[in-house]
Amino acid sequence: MDLGLKGLRAIVTGGTKGIGRRAADILADEGCHVSVCSRHADEVKACVAALGKKGVKAHGQALDVADKAALESWVASAAAELGGIDIVVANVSALAGAGTEEAWQQQFEVDVMHTVRTVNAAMPQLEASKAASVVIVSSVSGREVDFFAGSYGATKAALIHYAHGLACQLAPKNIRVNSVSPGNVYFKDGIWNSIEKDNPELFKAALDLNPTGRMATAEEVGRGIVFLASPASSFTSGTNLVIDGALTKGVQF
Repeated sequence: MDLGLKGLRAIVTGGTKGIGRRAADILADEGCHVSVCSRHADEVKACVAALGKKGVKAHGQALDVADKAALESWVASAAAELGGIDIVVANVSALAGAGTEEAWQQQFEVDVMHTVRTVNAAMPQLEASKAASVVIVSSVSGREVDFFAGSYGATKAALIHYAHGLACQLAPKNIRVNSVSPGNVYFKDGIWNSIEKDNPELFKAALDLNPTGRMATAEEVGRGIVFLASPASSFTSGTNLVIDGALTKGVQF
């Protein structure tokens, strides 16, 4: 299937590893020009070099997405370097699951506000695009109570609600907005890789809950993100795509 991504321009937050990196890679493989951001300059440099080898324009910047000015600067720079923005993938999470006020604040600033600010900063570019799309990465923890109930789950639920509301608001402008809710995703140096090493009992308990007997790969989630973002999914908006191997039991109407 031709996803219709060739020549389009995408920005991906947290695009240097895990889900974000695989989404960026797949977008570039489909001929999409890509800009990424990450906290680590060395990771950004390596990612941009790898994306550029795929024959597309590649751009990146090291920043803390909780820094409004830095985030907005990156979006503006990406638009200038790529010649516009058609696709926004908001992927960063604080992964702060503690019950402290600090954790709640961190989750809100990183997960929610970085998403809102990225979309707002890119809006003039999206409004000028003929294939505008926003994909917000949430979590199954936003759909049901699990290991990460509390600050993490609540902010992920907020992202699903924000995405659906935005889809309704922006439909007259032909800007599509969807969310993706992955289940547990395992990749090197990811959260579940760390839990496997530091808390094997929790890791086993989480693994045992999934009827497939395994966790998702970043590749599998990245494919879902890219499909939703692409013109091949041109009439899909306001959807929350659950990619969890039948982990969650709640029926999504």
